Amino acid sequence: MADDEPASEVIAALYADGWSRIVATMIRFTGGDWNLAEECAQDAFAQALRRWPEDGVPRQPLAWLTTAARNRAVDVWRRASTEAAKLRQWAAWEAKAPPPYTRDSEIPDERLELMFTCCHPALNLDAQVALTLRSLAGLSTADIARAFLVSERTMGQRIFRAKQKVAHAVIPFRVPPAHLLPDRLPAVLHVLYLIYNESYSDQEHKARLSTEAIQVARVLATLMPDEPEAQGLLALMLLQEARHAARLDGDGELVTLEHQDRSQWDRDLIGEGTAILERALRRRRAGPFQIQAAIAACHATAPRFQDTDWPQIVGLYDQLRRVLPNPMVDLNRTVALAMAQGPETALPDLDALADSGRLDGYHLLHATRADFLRRLGREDEAAKSLRTALELAPTDAERRLLERRLAESRGRTARRN
Repeated sequence: MADDEPASEVIAALYADGWSRIVATMIRFTGGDWNLAEECAQDAFAQALRRWPEDGVPRQPLAWLTTAARNRAVDVWRRASTEAAKLRQWAAWEAKAPPPYTRDSEIPDERLELMFTCCHPALNLDAQVALTLRSLAGLSTADIARAFLVSERTMGQRIFRAKQKVAHAVIPFRVPPAHLLPDRLPAVLHVLYLIYNESYSDQEHKARLSTEAIQVARVLATLMPDEPEAQGLLALMLLQEARHAARLDGDGELVTLEHQDRSQWDRDLIGEGTAILERALRRRRAGPFQIQAAIAACHATAPRFQDTDWPQIVGLYDQLRRVLPNPMVDLNRTVALAMAQGPETALPDLDALADSGRLDGYHLLHATRADFLRRLGREDEAAKSLRTALELAPTDAERRLLERRLAESRGRTARRN
């Protein structure tokens, strides 16, 4: 870091990159006391904000913060050691306490243990997401509550119950043994991707989630370099994030992939994502996130929408259906099939999916059907599907997009008549 960089900027960067590492170290250090670990980490950053502007940024800032957090835990325990049992516990701990950290490289990196603890199968999905965002991403309870549209009190209770369950169920703070890893890693990846996908909402307070999810995915990919699905998830996020700037126009309205200004796409992220994906695929253990990343790469590397390799995308969705059978994959495949072979080929598959009832209430099923029917010249039926999609659309931005399409459909019908 530059010598003249303001202390506040250094601390902000360290909070983004080092929070989870300090919290993970402190959870191990305190014997699994999550609340104390987070309190001590927060106190360390507060001390840095008070002292570094005057004293200067230390040569090893992460070591300084971790030592400050450790010392805070020691102080808390010392003040609590008035009862005989606590005094004996303190004496036993003092005898085995490690020396203060002197270099960043000496700080144990226990973030991987923290990830698998946050995403332990004994916790429900809501708890896994909340713990991951609080402990790994460092979001406040208020930030997490706003992102998931619940009250701060509700989210606080959710996080508290999750921590209590970790403690009372004696959930181990560790990476699962090798024979359990294949079953446990997908849950971690799923939670991270769920967090990332929350950022697609038009709610402004959700925008930070994509950054945090990518940051945690980077940590996971770094700590598990031999797991191609961890690399695949990171590649997928980067390739999708590369298109972020083009998703909205100047008025804040949604822009579909076909009409996005590709000059706004982040070519550095596309290059990084495709390189990570290529390294993962060379391991020849393609899983759902690698296949989804390959689909995203087809879109991201096409110079123009009409240059998209739709037959390849159909083939990739066929692979994805074999490893991750679900109706959303089927829906996306029909879109690719319509682009590759025409809507008349894809419409029977889409109608069969609708008849199955597996996507009842999902607005994009009806919006997709409206698009197929429009391209086939069946405007009245297309308008009916658009009205159904409009009734089901979950966000204002999506409703406005569908309203524009419905108005265009009416215009075409009026001109035809």
